[in-house]
Amino acid sequence: MISVKTANSDTTLVCDLSRDIKETARKRNAVILAHNYQIAEIQDIADFVGDSLGLSQQAAMTDAETIVFCGVHFMAETAAILCPQKRVLIPDLDAGCSLAASIDLEQLKAWKREHPDAVVVSYVNTTAAIKAESDYCCTSGNALKVVQSIPDDKEILFLPDQFLGSWCQKMTGRKNMHIWMGECHVHAAVHPSKIDEMTQKHPKAELLIHPECGCLTPYLDRVCRTQGTTDNLKVASTEGMIRRANESEAKEFVVATEIGILHRLEKENPNKTFYPISSEMSCQFMKMITLEKLHRSLTDDVFHVNVPEEISNRARKSIDRMISIF
Repeated sequence: MISVKTANSDTTLVCDLSRDIKETARKRNAVILAHNYQIAEIQDIADFVGDSLGLSQQAAMTDAETIVFCGVHFMAETAAILCPQKRVLIPDLDAGCSLAASIDLEQLKAWKREHPDAVVVSYVNTTAAIKAESDYCCTSGNALKVVQSIPDDKEILFLPDQFLGSWCQKMTGRKNMHIWMGECHVHAAVHPSKIDEMTQKHPKAELLIHPECGCLTPYLDRVCRTQGTTDNLKVASTEGMIRRANESEAKEFVVATEIGILHRLEKENPNKTFYPISSEMSCQFMKMITLEKLHRSLTDDVFHVNVPEEISNRARKSIDRMISIF
């Protein structure tokens, strides 16, 4: 294997390794997917860059036999669910997710027993087993639509992100919505005072904030009154942030989500300036995948992500119900 130190590497070695990765992927008829939070080198070599569900849908439309998912484990599982005839690989099995780990199958089953008539809405940031026990999946981009599609008289169990759930509850006015107290350790760590600090520091900048962010909570009443937009504050999913930055006339943006997205934002908008709300908003799990690990994944056929058929079939129903509401 070609050796490379991604953080401070020799350009020639990086180019050689990247070229070898692309050639190996071509020979294997493999498609490389990279989430918006991946390191820059991985995003640059990927065939598609985007959010987890969009990437899986994109892969399903290709004739690739193998999917190499540069993201975290639940994303590779989702790809395996939506692409059952394709081989799905993840370059590092330890690339997990603190949010997905915040609820397990037994906890969900116990919660459902407490509310036997409730509709279960699970954020896509969950394991395949959790999706299989759910009625609907949702993304941060369509969670509101999913919740709004459920009859008002039906109880809702929303999991696992408490901040996305609170955002949906506030925006819809649902009184019968129960929210699991899980969180993404990266999005939950930013203090609300950061919004005021950064908007004062950059008064002309738009603030793009992910609904998983705990720092959004004090602003929910104000944001609710304007349906997701207040002053220069825009609540958006990662793909929503990309679209907003591309379409907006603003030249500066404060971005409140994992810092990996800055690479794509800057790449697609070279004449605009993007400031992270906190330079510490970095997910160690997302940053585990390197060019070396991607190279090994393709050459050694590791690591295979397989979802048992019974779980996959049930999980696909919750995803399909969500997609029908897009």
